[in-house]
Amino acid sequence: MRTPRSAAWWIVPVTLLVGGVIGGVAWLLLEAGWSAAEATARQGAIQTALAAGAGVGAAVTLMLAFRRQRHQEHAAHVTAYLAEKVADNTKHDATERRVTDLYTKAVEQLGHDKAAVRLGGLYALERLAQDNPGHRQTIVNVICAYLRMPYTPPEPAPAPSPEGDRKTAVRAARRRYQAARSGITSPPEPAPRQESDDREGELQVRLTAQRILAAHLRDDRPADQRSALPAAPAFWEGMSLDLTGATLIGFDLTSGHATDVGFNRAVFCEDAVFRGATFTGAARFYEATFRGIAWFDKATFTEGGDFERVIFCEHAGFDKATFAEVARFGEATFTREAGFRTATFGNIARFEKAAFTEDAWFIGATFAGRAWFDKVTFAGNTWFSRMVIVDPAASHVWPDGWRLETTPEGTSHLTQEKADSSVVQDA
Repeated sequence: MRTPRSAAWWIVPVTLLVGGVIGGVAWLLLEAGWSAAEATARQGAIQTALAAGAGVGAAVTLMLAFRRQRHQEHAAHVTAYLAEKVADNTKHDATERRVTDLYTKAVEQLGHDKAAVRLGGLYALERLAQDNPGHRQTIVNVICAYLRMPYTPPEPAPAPSPEGDRKTAVRAARRRYQAARSGITSPPEPAPRQESDDREGELQVRLTAQRILAAHLRDDRPADQRSALPAAPAFWEGMSLDLTGATLIGFDLTSGHATDVGFNRAVFCEDAVFRGATFTGAARFYEATFRGIAWFDKATFTEGGDFERVIFCEHAGFDKATFAEVARFGEATFTREAGFRTATFGNIARFEKAAFTEDAWFIGATFAGRAWFDKVTFAGNTWFSRMVIVDPAASHVWPDGWRLETTPEGTSHLTQEKADSSVVQDA
């Protein structure tokens, strides 16, 4: 807001001017010895000068009044501005207090011993984050912290066995009959054992937490149009996840979009789906365990992916995945088939000491940087056909028994050797 300019710049000169006029008139009247005609003429001139001085004084008075009015308007404007700021601050404080109260109550619900109340807390947090974008990362952190808490999934129910149930019922009836004949009161049948920690209810709470994260991290816009098309209202942009050591059941982040994600030492029960996911920050899966199928096809790792010492108990699918930076699979264990068909490794691809128990597919993969396969174990078939080696002269380390061969046309491919070092096939 602009401060009014000081009035001294015009009040002082005007005052000096009026004082000079009055002083000059006094001197003319008191000191000069004029004739009657001259005095009359001089008197007319003096009267005119005095009238002009009076006009100047009136103008000064008018300007002072204008100045006073301006100051009053400025003061009123400042008062209104300050009142508006106070109202805005009061409204902001009231909103923040309301958000804090809702957040506190929702977090308290997450600690309740009833699964239904915990579900209500999750949905309250979801709504709070949807309505208050500035609090979304905090609420995502709370949900992730809940999923990081220790948890053992319930054992799957045994498959129904009509024959076994019939035999159990016959044995129970026989015991009751023998007890009745001997006059002994048979003890009541034991009630089914209830889980004290309600693991089934907790399972539903955790599945809901996972679905909330998946629903708000999903960005269905095509990758090449995300800058032009508006995002869906439900999409929470720029979120990071910390699920270190979490137990995740059927985790599905299809088309998810997140920054830094941490899944170190996480356990993925059932299938884990990351199809088409984009990680704009670091993606850490160090020492994670995938008990079901791991789907990473068409996933994009902008700052690289860390899969060192990961255990893949079922199929591991990285077909058409893109690693812009270093891809780390050192000491990873692939128990079943591993697919890296047409995957792109933009920087170093590290597979040292990895173990492939079954088939490994690298057909059409592109290695733009160095490829390190030293001390890798291949127990099944290995497919390296149609691979693209951008820099054949780089310090690559290929698996034992394989070497890079450059054709006269300038293309490079891996070939497998016999024990006598003679080339037997183009992989």
